[in-house]
Amino acid sequence: MTNYPALNRPVLPQMRRKDAACAALITYFAVVSSNRVLAEDADALAKQLANPVAALISVPLQFNWDTGLAPNGLGEKWLLNVQPVIPISLNDKWNMISRTIIPVEGLSNVVPGDNHQSGLGDTTQSLFFSPKEPVGGWILGAGPALLLPTATDTALGLGKWGLGPTVVALKQTAGGWTVGALWNHIWSFAGSDNRSAVNATFIQPFVSKGLGQGVTVSANLEATYDYEGSNWVVPLNLSVSKVTKIGNQLVSIGGGVRYYAESPTGGPDWGLRFVFTLLYPK
Repeated sequence: MTNYPALNRPVLPQMRRKDAACAALITYFAVVSSNRVLAEDADALAKQLANPVAALISVPLQFNWDTGLAPNGLGEKWLLNVQPVIPISLNDKWNMISRTIIPVEGLSNVVPGDNHQSGLGDTTQSLFFSPKEPVGGWILGAGPALLLPTATDTALGLGKWGLGPTVVALKQTAGGWTVGALWNHIWSFAGSDNRSAVNATFIQPFVSKGLGQGVTVSANLEATYDYEGSNWVVPLNLSVSKVTKIGNQLVSIGGGVRYYAESPTGGPDWGLRFVFTLLYPK
């Protein structure tokens, strides 16, 4: 039998080291490439999150805590807003974006004679009809906003059905800036006769800047004017967020502070906000 020594000789240590070094180099470039792709995806998702009418399914869980309520300033409020956003493609030119706000609330030392209340608040359902392409550089959306009296405690809701228009307009630049505003106005049309009518405007100007790696800093006002009570509530929110992964789930995690530039007597002074958002890109 012919002997083939070249095939039978043992692998030398030098060859093992070369193979290991080659494998390590391939792994390194694969990780770098994967991280770069993830960073690019994170930036794209962060840009979509800055757009209220983006074609992105998301479920923000927004936790708010406010202090300084009640005439003595000792009251507190916590609020968890569950806010699913579901885009629906109507045709090749239009989307309909469903934005729902379901509040779970708690009050402490706010209502005289009853120190604690907790439960569901009133639900707000908005539908934005939005062109898929910007109009003159502007991303636009408009439609109805509906107030649903889902509160489980009179202290947590208005006790009225309400309806009105809502509009959003914004611009996004290649430099990572998003600037725009969201507006709605709701009038009550039914509900408890023992509760005050609803006639309120909500204005939310907002600006954000993407910093790369899925990080975004943002500021907004959430101003509400109550025509029935003739008063403003104007919190300024400053926050930072980051798109990342937990296992295989894409998420955005963020938080910040809130200062009330204007609020009625017994209204809050300042607060905190934390947001955890589940993301489901196409």
